[in-house]
Amino acid sequence: MTQDQSKTAAFLANPASYGPAVPVERMETHISLIFLVGDRVYKLKKALKLPYLDFSTAAIREDACRKEVALNSETAPGLYIGARRITRSDAGTLEFDGDGPLVDAVVEMTRFEQGQLFDRMAIAGHLTQELMTQTARMIAFYHRRAPAVSKGGGAANIEAVLDINDAGFATSHVFGAGEVAKLSEIFRSRLVQHSELLDQRALAGKVRRCHGDLHLRNICLLGGKPCLFDCIEFNLGIATVDVLYDLAFLLMDLWHRGFPDLANLVMNRYLDETDDEDGFCLLPFLMAIRAAVRAHVTATQAEEPGQDAARLGQEAKSYFDLAHGLLRETSPRLIAIGGLSGSGKTTVADRLAAKVGAPPGARIVESDRIRKALHGVSAETRLPVSAYQPDVSRKVYREMARHAERILAQGGSVVADAVFDDPDNRHLMEAAAAKTHASFQGIWLEADPELLWLRVRERAGGPSDATTDVLSGQLARKPTDITWRHLDASKEPDAVAAAILHE
Repeated sequence: MTQDQSKTAAFLANPASYGPAVPVERMETHISLIFLVGDRVYKLKKALKLPYLDFSTAAIREDACRKEVALNSETAPGLYIGARRITRSDAGTLEFDGDGPLVDAVVEMTRFEQGQLFDRMAIAGHLTQELMTQTARMIAFYHRRAPAVSKGGGAANIEAVLDINDAGFATSHVFGAGEVAKLSEIFRSRLVQHSELLDQRALAGKVRRCHGDLHLRNICLLGGKPCLFDCIEFNLGIATVDVLYDLAFLLMDLWHRGFPDLANLVMNRYLDETDDEDGFCLLPFLMAIRAAVRAHVTATQAEEPGQDAARLGQEAKSYFDLAHGLLRETSPRLIAIGGLSGSGKTTVADRLAAKVGAPPGARIVESDRIRKALHGVSAETRLPVSAYQPDVSRKVYREMARHAERILAQGGSVVADAVFDDPDNRHLMEAAAAKTHASFQGIWLEADPELLWLRVRERAGGPSDATTDVLSGQLARKPTDITWRHLDASKEPDAVAAAILHE
């Protein structure tokens, strides 16, 4: 921070600057100083010039403030009030929006409870599956509306990010040149591997003007709904990316914080909404790039005076290590879970998926969700009996096999969840694995009929439309020729998932 900006920060920290004296709280990020004053928030951009941003002059910072307000107002309505100029009076003192020369600028926002930030909610254990499902759908809606940008190829777009990362690592001393070069070499190798797909996705309009900084700290609850804020305004190139690279920041953040199940859930619900499975195999690579971004940004912050260099250095190294881990290659795997209604297939699949394949885990291919998608309705919408006729069900299982084969052919992993009481449908899954040279596990969950009845009667929410009448029909024709591994569905779902993993 320059000497002039230190004076600006002192002005913003002074309660007298805001009229009647009110307490002022100060917070800091790697590129901003934030002042909490009553029901308002004032964000000052640091006078920095880094490989990926330029806030070196007051005029540039004022322009960035105006862009931030414009870009964020749609995703967080009511949160952004406007940009405020800080000027110098004739007496030489600083003031808001005076007639004197520009000294600096701030973004003025409505203050909200910090406990509504998703990073705080994660620490408090308040990120529920329902909330993260809403979040995934909100992001999918945002990406659908984001303007597509025909700017170079998809591979070139990601290569530019890798170039920024290399330059960012060079601004600190946390990492040695050798280890940075080794990580960069692996990234470049993976880029070559994925370049054709990245270019295809760019041609298909998947490179869009996105949020650019989509991690937990930039999502909050407003009016009880998840909202995005604080998008990248200072470098449109950084935010003009493949939509899955935008999503990958949130997935990486959840994984790094120790919430792999939620990362897997967000991925699956997002893909349910967008049908963007052709890019599934890119996610570990894109998450690794996001981890590298956090590594060099945090390492750079550790170099600033007055920072806890030891703590930030360790945090940077944790991201660096995660990037390495995310770049490890894994073999494709298909786990098909069958059983009658009430056997807990979906619950076991959810507990299992984050532990199968590379982060963020396996794609869940679920018959109930496939059926709803084929009928163009949400997963929670109940379908009429006609949607469960044999010809429709055959189509559902063929579609399941198609989805599984597409993911496996990319090198990804799948957990398939359906009744699978028909041998032809079981064969479809086995054939998908064989065709793609993926490992296969067939699991049959069984339980006492009384337990199945109880679970179906007490079921609330979710995509399943199964009733006790449906279960009665399944029990009447219960198959006896299933060669898949039989497991006791009366056990806790985590225990069943562990048994599957440790076969």
